[in-house]
Amino acid sequence: MDRFIIIGTAGHVDHGKTQLVRALTGIDTDRLKEEKERGISIELGFAPLRLPGGITAGIVDVPGHERFVKNMLSGAGGIDLVLFVVAADEGVMPQTQEHMDILELLHIQKAIIAITKTDLVDEEWLMLVEEDVKDLIASTRFSDSPIIPVSVVTGQGLEKLREVIEKTAKEVVQKPRSGDARLPIDRVFTITGFGTVVTGTLFSGNLHLGDTVEIQPTGIKARVRSLQVHGQKKEEALAGQRVAVNLTGVDVDQVARGDVLVTCLLYTS
Repeated sequence: MDRFIIIGTAGHVDHGKTQLVRALTGIDTDRLKEEKERGISIELGFAPLRLPGGITAGIVDVPGHERFVKNMLSGAGGIDLVLFVVAADEGVMPQTQEHMDILELLHIQKAIIAITKTDLVDEEWLMLVEEDVKDLIASTRFSDSPIIPVSVVTGQGLEKLREVIEKTAKEVVQKPRSGDARLPIDRVFTITGFGTVVTGTLFSGNLHLGDTVEIQPTGIKARVRSLQVHGQKKEEALAGQRVAVNLTGVDVDQVARGDVLVTCLLYTS
């Protein structure tokens, strides 16, 4: 059976999260003009990563800036495995600690620590940063997480990181495919000629073309017009996948980030 997991990035602003995702997947997750101009992530970004053994990971690249923590939170809820990024030249910073605290509260299953930008420091400094990172995670659920130094400039550590991601992904407990569909919404937008589109990670169950769904907490009903998983049209979406759902019967201003799309049976008494 194919396995689907969600990998999320976390860490301080400008520590190289988006660049690391691009090195792993070949995809630039910064979509907005302002993101490219400022060189920081503002909204959530997404990229697929296909691993050996029938594992497909959806990577959620979250913002690191303190002003965009609410955007980070909207994408962090569905994460199974976090790729926690600390830049070697700056070390542990305020949002490093804040993101770690958030991940602790969300009970994320697994973590891999990537120390980025190792090409900017010498070996002695890198050892000091590694010790700071160990201190950061010592009292957390991630205390035994692997720490991998990497550089997207030289390529150092990237192959090792891929191997560790593959190994750790196999240890992730799968989201339940049985039962009713439940999809917390993290993006809402409209496409000319198609209408309302919502995206999120399918927490449980599955979705099919033509399904009648309900938006909670408003109770507004809609129908699934089309489904996409990583940009590919699908007739069915399974628990653990990143999904874009084109809906009919609901206007874009009737849905908000933080709402939950469910199959109507879920709340039928």
